[in-house]
Amino acid sequence: MNNKEHKEIKSGWLSRLKGGLSRSSSVLSKNINDLLTKRKLDDAAIEELEEILITSDLGVSTAARLSQSIASSRFGKETTSEEIKAVLASEITKILEPIAIPLEPDAKNTPHVIVVCGVNGVGKTTTIGKLARAYTAKGQKVVLAAGDTFRTAAIEQLEIWGQRTNSQVISSEIGKDAASLAYDAFEQAKKTKAGILLIDTAGRLQNKKELMAELQKIIRVIRKIDHVAPHSCLLVLDATTGQNTHSQVEVFADAINITGLIVTKLDGSSKGGVLVSLAEKFGLPVHAIGIGEQPEDLQPFKARDFANSLMGLE
Repeated sequence: MNNKEHKEIKSGWLSRLKGGLSRSSSVLSKNINDLLTKRKLDDAAIEELEEILITSDLGVSTAARLSQSIASSRFGKETTSEEIKAVLASEITKILEPIAIPLEPDAKNTPHVIVVCGVNGVGKTTTIGKLARAYTAKGQKVVLAAGDTFRTAAIEQLEIWGQRTNSQVISSEIGKDAASLAYDAFEQAKKTKAGILLIDTAGRLQNKKELMAELQKIIRVIRKIDHVAPHSCLLVLDATTGQNTHSQVEVFADAINITGLIVTKLDGSSKGGVLVSLAEKFGLPVHAIGIGEQPEDLQPFKARDFANSLMGLE
């Protein structure tokens, strides 16, 4: 790929990212514009700004931190909404940069085993398909394990992604033990010298202990083959659920070792700020974000691009 093609792809993604976050950025921009109409940034304005940030799902502690940062540099001054948004974007970038970490498979692990989990409806299977596309595009051999053995649709969906990406799919009849399937998939991936094994899992409500126990069983069984596997455990979160994502992270992290997050459906949400509060509270790597249904709409997470798009800045 030459530099021109790379720039065109990056420009196209930034445009989609800004469009995807438009619901979040438009609410924030309108509220900040209304706040600063013909007034200085006094105590009341700072308090209102903090409330705006809280209602945009940035979280209480993050909103307080950002508001104080604005107050320290702009208090008592005539200021514009664009200046405020620029400062906020800069501060949000600082929060996000430490956790904006690409998911790079470890070449020492053949295959690098990735378990993907989350509650019902967050887009796990689609995310796995998009990850398979990204890895195969880089020349990796990928095996997909249809570990959601409860839903025929999930198995069929993964098989379609297998065809699209020329990846082997390991599946079974409905109702088969998911841990047993994961074990078989790992054995097959090792036999074929695949670089990546992506394991889908059934959606599970975080308050159902038996389903969380099944997820723990999958991990235990995989470790019978390799005691350090899985090498990545990804939790997929739906941005439209806002602050409820916090409880999901807490429950899944209590059950298994979550190594990173993928945040989906940012295009359908005005709660894009929740990603900032997740970063501030948990400090878990955010590997990728999704802003649409197309395969190219899942991309590695870039802190500055996200912060600027959240604030509606170029």
